[in-house]
Amino acid sequence: MRSMTKLLDGFTPFRIEDVERYKRLGWWGGQTFGDILGRAADRYPDKEAFVDSASRLTFAQARDRVNRLAVSLMNLGIKPTDRVLVQLPNWNEFVYVYFALQKIGAIDVLLIDRYRPYEINYLIRLTGATTWVLPWKYRKTDYLPIIKEVTKESPQMKNVIFARGGDQRDYLSMEVLIENAKLMEQNMTALSQRRPDPMQVAHMGPTGGTTGLPKVVPRTHNDLICSSEHAAKAWKMDAGDTCLLVGPIGHDLTFTKGFLGSVLTYGKTVFLDSTELDDICRTIEKEKVTALVWVPTLARRLVGFEGLGNYDLSTLKKMHCGGGASLPDLIKDVREKLGCTFFNGYGGTEGMTTLTRSEDDLETLYTTVGKPTCPYDSYKVVDRDGKELPVNTPGELLIKGPGVFTGYYRNPEENEKMFDKDGCFKTGDVAKIDPNGNVTLVGRIKEMINRGGESISAVEVEKLISDHPDVVLVAVVPMPDPEMGERVCAYIQPRPGARLHFNDILSFLKDRKASVLHFPERIEFIDTMPFTKAEKIDKMVLVKDIGEKIRIGKMTAQE
Repeated sequence: MRSMTKLLDGFTPFRIEDVERYKRLGWWGGQTFGDILGRAADRYPDKEAFVDSASRLTFAQARDRVNRLAVSLMNLGIKPTDRVLVQLPNWNEFVYVYFALQKIGAIDVLLIDRYRPYEINYLIRLTGATTWVLPWKYRKTDYLPIIKEVTKESPQMKNVIFARGGDQRDYLSMEVLIENAKLMEQNMTALSQRRPDPMQVAHMGPTGGTTGLPKVVPRTHNDLICSSEHAAKAWKMDAGDTCLLVGPIGHDLTFTKGFLGSVLTYGKTVFLDSTELDDICRTIEKEKVTALVWVPTLARRLVGFEGLGNYDLSTLKKMHCGGGASLPDLIKDVREKLGCTFFNGYGGTEGMTTLTRSEDDLETLYTTVGKPTCPYDSYKVVDRDGKELPVNTPGELLIKGPGVFTGYYRNPEENEKMFDKDGCFKTGDVAKIDPNGNVTLVGRIKEMINRGGESISAVEVEKLISDHPDVVLVAVVPMPDPEMGERVCAYIQPRPGARLHFNDILSFLKDRKASVLHFPERIEFIDTMPFTKAEKIDKMVLVKDIGEKIRIGKMTAQE
């Protein structure tokens, strides 16, 4: 049966038949995120759970602060399904506000720290958020001018709450809200009555990406807990693990695979607010970190760190990499230099999540992103007409299941394009699935370069070039061509001190017996690769750059 609770307007509900099936088979446990923290505090009250640079908390201590903040947020007038922007660094304060909002049935909207008024005002308009939680200052950023600019354009922003805010009397202080709350019976009863329906939206994650403003992905308690719990089990997270979070907590990879996975398995979470390699190594050594979840670019920096031998990293047992391609040389270096198990993953805010397993052979580890972590989610590959393709045949990857979202928030036009008639989400990723269910990513549909009718995968070209020992980063984009429509252009960031030329790359590809289709027809060597706010290579900047260079070249030739 469909929940009797009125679900959030603008959210696409799960189909009735799917709800009945997921519940009947036990794929949805009917828990909320507030339940999850409570369960951890009941079972392991005195176990150290959350550590950052300023504090160390047990599960019981965290629950106490969460409950106090939840009472104060209720008293502020925050109602069930109210949306709240959460823009915090890797601090323990994230734990307090995230679970406090969950306990009162409000919906957090995670923002990365790099979002500024343009994106923030857009997300306020889209989500209808009326409360915003953020630092007073963070690194070199003073948020006061940003707040003033945002609230001028978005006067509906009623509550601004500072974490570690100092004496800012014009705004609310999270510390004061926690300190002043009373956990008397009346308040605790009111809090228990605010427990949300697990079918209700719990969380909103703006999608990262390379184009336009972010879309918003709503996730319910049921589907996000289902997805995160199975993802945690896939790389064998447990209560004995200490998981280090280096990537921003506002990123889905860090949030779901690291933070939620650790809480769901009763492990210890260590927040690190730095990507400096000495800080990372020092923290692994001090906290006896056993698990790391992050992007391949950070993993590559770590294994190439000259000071690696100055630290004892022997407690590190496993590393989960996603958010980008993990190439064989990186996987080999992690296994050899760090002596830990490497998990090669793929995922997204919408719920796609695959991972290699510890028992996989090297070929599977090097060439695939493993199997779906939730065994009840269905993954299939289809052709342009939506017909399912046989094994090992590339096509668009479609997914559906108890751990997958059902549609972007308040975006019916996009949902019409991105879901098929059966409710399967079109990921936009080109993939193939082997007989064992392992997924290999071939590229993005939008990253397929159409050269005179030949479809060339930018990802495949990137993989080939990245094997060159003097290449640090590579991004392949289409460049406009009057004859062929598009041609292949590679942007390469060489290793410091290396002197690479076009013919060096071509000779390398010829030696690797690469197809001529994978030969770039133009190479731009650059000192630094541009990145999006989601910390992915910004290919739109590169497409614009090469387009402008070609335009200027034509003008010069005509003069």
